[in-house]
Amino acid sequence: MAKFKLIVSHPDGKSQVVEVEGPKAQPLIGKMVGETLDGSVIGLSGMELRITGGSDKYGFPMRKSVHGGVRVATMLRGGTGYNPKQGGLQKRKQVRGNVITEDIVQVNLKLVEGKSETARKEK
Repeated sequence: MAKFKLIVSHPDGKSQVVEVEGPKAQPLIGKMVGETLDGSVIGLSGMELRITGGSDKYGFPMRKSVHGGVRVATMLRGGTGYNPKQGGLQKRKQVRGNVITEDIVQVNLKLVEGKSETARKEK
């Protein structure tokens, strides 16, 4: 059974944690970083969410440029998974692919459309 911790970032800078498992988590499996999904699938009706990344059970981050749901060691010059201290440095680092599998534990989401819960309370 898949179990995910979803971190939903709102435009006002606040974030919300939603944990899903079992049948509620199944629609996320096979989705890629950058895809959008309806919030009602995970219990946040009226919201449209974009997948921005995540990490697996060992803490390796998902990288958009690595295709598939595998973990690979690749040469990185910067970006997700490696932040060099000087320009021009590159290093071999392990990162996870851009497809959500059952090995993923945390999925980062960004609110694209719809009213956030915090915005509704303030108005």
